[in-house]
Amino acid sequence: MFNLATIVRESAKTSPDKAAVVYDGGAMTYAELDALSDSCAEGLAAIGIEAGDAVALQLPNVPQFLVAYFGILKAGAVVVPMNVLLKAREAAFCLSNSGSRALITWVGMADEAGKAAAEAGVSDVFVVGPTPDGAGMTPFTELLKPAPPRRPLAVREPVDTAVIVFTSGTTGRPKGAELTHIQLYMNADIPGRMFDVHPDDVVLAALPLFHIYGLSSVLNICIRFGCTMSLVPRFDAAAALTAIQRDRVTIFDGVPTMFIALLEHPQLGNYDTSTLRVTFSGGAAIPAHVLDAFEEKFGIPILEGYGLTETAATATFNPSVDERRAYSVGKPIWGTEMQIWDERGNRLPPGRDHVGELVTQGIHVMKGYLGQPEATAEAFAGGWFHTGDLGYMDEDGFFFIVDRKKELIIRGGYNVYPREVEEVLYSHPAVAQAAVVGVPHVRLGEEVKAFVTVKPDRSASESDLIAYCKDRLAAYKYPRSVEVRDSLPLTAAGKIAKRELDRG
Repeated sequence: MFNLATIVRESAKTSPDKAAVVYDGGAMTYAELDALSDSCAEGLAAIGIEAGDAVALQLPNVPQFLVAYFGILKAGAVVVPMNVLLKAREAAFCLSNSGSRALITWVGMADEAGKAAAEAGVSDVFVVGPTPDGAGMTPFTELLKPAPPRRPLAVREPVDTAVIVFTSGTTGRPKGAELTHIQLYMNADIPGRMFDVHPDDVVLAALPLFHIYGLSSVLNICIRFGCTMSLVPRFDAAAALTAIQRDRVTIFDGVPTMFIALLEHPQLGNYDTSTLRVTFSGGAAIPAHVLDAFEEKFGIPILEGYGLTETAATATFNPSVDERRAYSVGKPIWGTEMQIWDERGNRLPPGRDHVGELVTQGIHVMKGYLGQPEATAEAFAGGWFHTGDLGYMDEDGFFFIVDRKKELIIRGGYNVYPREVEEVLYSHPAVAQAAVVGVPHVRLGEEVKAFVTVKPDRSASESDLIAYCKDRLAAYKYPRSVEVRDSLPLTAAGKIAKRELDRG
């Protein structure tokens, strides 16, 4: 019997007066978080939520996210984190597909959330913040009911579903990955031990907690090891630097665009970042040029890892500065296996010339996609989970990501990996961000196109950038068109949203 909420209960026993979260304007101790999440569990039980029921959670990085998250788990229910940027139609799909019995949302998205709840038939909607008049919603504070001290945790089996996280839906509609209590616990415990996370650490929580990276690699690890989380409601370079200085942050987890934003911030030198001891990059492959520049500027390492929603965030990691392999996503973590397969399901040998799909198995892998047995069977073909990512393994067992399988560009029969072209663009002194995609072409099938933003004090024309790539890439790889934009669209997790780029 095991409930993931044990991690907050144990940390509250050990360090009741320690700050679990700090934020602009306040703090919450572990004792307060434990008591408030007990009250939330009591309130959910009062409206009829039972073990196994789903409860949707749609909040930015605010203290109430933690209260609701652990309250739902303590009640034995299943947490369904939802992106705060979802429109009514998208949110309604998640609510309906998960069978959510209730929704906890934020006042800033109450209008869309209300429409979604009505469409999905969810009558119990609780709002953090001033409740809109006539919206038929209940203040979140009214959900918090008096609870006995250390309210007993609902009994769950280790393999019971704890959280359903919807994938981004790069093809078709999103799929709900069922993540278990033991899977999420192990994905907090193993990485935390690997990086010697300890109670004195202060971890910047700038990644959205409704995303698996922020949920598993920040929130769960912090609470498991009794750290303090420094909450940033939504990433902004100035806000992140302010929090690092104010809260004496020691650990920063981010995605490549965040590292770029910090590097490019014009007042970077005015902030004290000396307390940082290590940073972790995930979510997307970090360009080598960005990694090198950040490490030189900040004087601390970036340890890169790899994972997906379906692996509860972490599958591989570089274990330490001494053991890491530059530009690699590392080796499989404890209890995890990974191989490179060709299209026929044959295992490929080590070497840069043997690029194939990464497949994995172990305790870190999801149960399956909720209500989609065919999609689950396809994902687990051959007994291993197919990641959809292309890469290779070197002779020492370190894995390298080449690109997403679905983003591979086939130009006139030749394979072009967008990441390789992006790496070249990032090495250009004027380029701040880059995204490379395939666009339709009558004769070649696909042509290579790049979208870039340039640094504030630099300039670069389309012809300059094309010539730069042409000098550094094979003839079939360099982009024939480059579109310079003021900004590139980002996902809520801070990754470049290639699907939103106009590829015409």
